[in-house]
Amino acid sequence: MQRYFVPSDQFDEKRVVITGEDARHIHKVMRMKPSDMIVCANNKGDAYLCKIDLCEDGKVLASICERLEGDPELPIRVTIAQGIPKADKFDTIVQKGTECGAAEFIPFQAERSVAIWKQDKKDKKRVRLEKISKEAAEQSHRLCIPEVRDPMNVSQLIAFGESFKNKMVAFEETAKAGAQAGFPTLLNKMKEGDHLLAVIGPEGGLTSLEAEQLQEHGFILCGLGPRILRTETAALYLLSAISYHFELLHCEVDE
Repeated sequence: MQRYFVPSDQFDEKRVVITGEDARHIHKVMRMKPSDMIVCANNKGDAYLCKIDLCEDGKVLASICERLEGDPELPIRVTIAQGIPKADKFDTIVQKGTECGAAEFIPFQAERSVAIWKQDKKDKKRVRLEKISKEAAEQSHRLCIPEVRDPMNVSQLIAFGESFKNKMVAFEETAKAGAQAGFPTLLNKMKEGDHLLAVIGPEGGLTSLEAEQLQEHGFILCGLGPRILRTETAALYLLSAISYHFELLHCEVDE
């Protein structure tokens, strides 16, 4: 069933109003008609089964039938500070990271980032990533769309991290040294509802100076297993490990 995120101020107790691109998608692409069913989420943790009453090119009206139960969000809120990679890799990281449960993305202008987001283009890039995030959240049945923040350098990232109790850096030199306990130890001390800030370097990784600066401000240097991961793989590995630890590890298993 098609799902759409609709601003909360377009809901009332009995009806939801859909406008803009989503209304055109419902009318022109999906060719829906009155009495067809859709799911509308308000980006605040609620989703509703709705029946279309009116379907026009720029406006769709739907009656709310019931609130849907269940919460597909990760039990902890994960912010990914991703070293800005080359080409369109950030698109993939945001899309797949959203599917895997990330709550927020920060483009991190690291020392070894080949790509540089210039001031006159960063707003356009952010709008593109926000669209990718929204579409991925709809596809994966999320209740909230991950936020994409403005780019930060290491000093800004350190200042941003002051409000986080749990923060880590995926550092390949730690993995090469064979120290694998940092990430599992961090997960074991966290509980549902906690927030985690995870920093991932670009191609070539973080410099030793960047790692030292982050470590001095409370970030834990962690290896992500014994293998060296590409930058576009690291966030997905991390989110998958978090999902397993908090969502799958303690599930009852059929004998």
